[in-house]
Amino acid sequence: MSSAIIQLIVLAAVAIFLLLRLRSVLGTRDGFERPPRAATTDTAASPGKRPQLAVIEGGEEIADFVDSGSEAAKALRQMKEVEPDWSIRDFLEGAKAAYEMILMAYERGNIEEVKDLVDPEIYAAFRDAIAEREAAGLTVEASFVGLKDVRITDAWFDPKTNDAEITVNFTGELISTVRNAEGEIVEGSPTAIRRQKDVWTFARRMGSPDPNWTLVSTDG
Repeated sequence: MSSAIIQLIVLAAVAIFLLLRLRSVLGTRDGFERPPRAATTDTAASPGKRPQLAVIEGGEEIADFVDSGSEAAKALRQMKEVEPDWSIRDFLEGAKAAYEMILMAYERGNIEEVKDLVDPEIYAAFRDAIAEREAAGLTVEASFVGLKDVRITDAWFDPKTNDAEITVNFTGELISTVRNAEGEIVEGSPTAIRRQKDVWTFARRMGSPDPNWTLVSTDG
């Protein structure tokens, strides 16, 4: 065997060795690996570059709910001072649930189911309206679709009594059909979604052992 052939064999062996070493370090791509994550320029993800936010007690930011310089913001701060564990966010979640429960109870004529959630005057007004509807031979079929928007528009607090009120704007969607005694549709549709806007005010005495808020005013 000539020296030239021997050199070629040695060079080939070295090349194969280097190729195997390179594969062991870099690996191989077979088309199923996740592509490399693109570098981000999001300042929120960079330590030391997060925007500075004014946080109130409970880890909540007033600006998430109302204008931080408004009278409503002042009232919410006072509520938190009396009851530090109280959460504005949790209040809104409860308000959403109360809105659906009360609205559907009224639509279906079962307002007594939510009597504990509404002020006696509001309850009486709902009850009378339902009675008038029934006396006219009208029945309502309704289903709740969802909420498109919920926001706090006002808040009030009395530091002498700890009485608090929060006004919430609701934009809800429901399907509602009103039928007469003969079963004929006189209002609404069994398939069309109706958008409804309501302004409700809830009241509670902060610091009270009773955590429930009561509906004290409605407007639409």
